[in-house]
Amino acid sequence: MVPPDIPETDKPEAVVPLRDETVSVEKQRVERSRVRVSTRVAERETLVRETLEHEEALVTRVPVGREIDAYPGIRQEGDVTVIPLVEEILVVERRLVLREELHIRKSRRTVDVEQPVILRSEQAAVERIATPRPHPNTEPEE
Repeated sequence: MVPPDIPETDKPEAVVPLRDETVSVEKQRVERSRVRVSTRVAERETLVRETLEHEEALVTRVPVGREIDAYPGIRQEGDVTVIPLVEEILVVERRLVLREELHIRKSRRTVDVEQPVILRSEQAAVERIATPRPHPNTEPEE
C-alpha cells in the first residue's frame, strides 16, 4: 500500500507486461498410401436350355405313268405339296406322259437342346500400398 503523504504523481506505477500469441498455419500434401487396382476374368460353365423347332420334309415318289395334254402345275392337297415331274418320250409322235409326282409332307417337331457355354465376369481386387510418412521436422517439398 502507498503511504498517504506521497503525492499522487510520485507513486510508482505497476507495469504488467501483456503477451499475445499468434498462430501460423501451413498446409502440405502428404501421400499416406496408394492403391493398386487389378482385374481378372473369371469363367464359369453353365448349361443353356432352349427348345428348338425342327422341320423335315418327307418326300414320297408316286408313280403315275399316264399321258397328258398339258403341263400340270404345282398344287396343294391339304398339307401335301404335289410337284409333277413330266418327261417327253419319243413315240411316232410326241406325247406328254406324267411319269411321277413328288408328294411332300412337312412335319414339325421340337427338340430340347443342352449345350455348355462359357460365361465370363470381371472381378476387381483393390490393394492398398502404404507409403513411408515423412518425419514431422522435415521441410515440405515444393
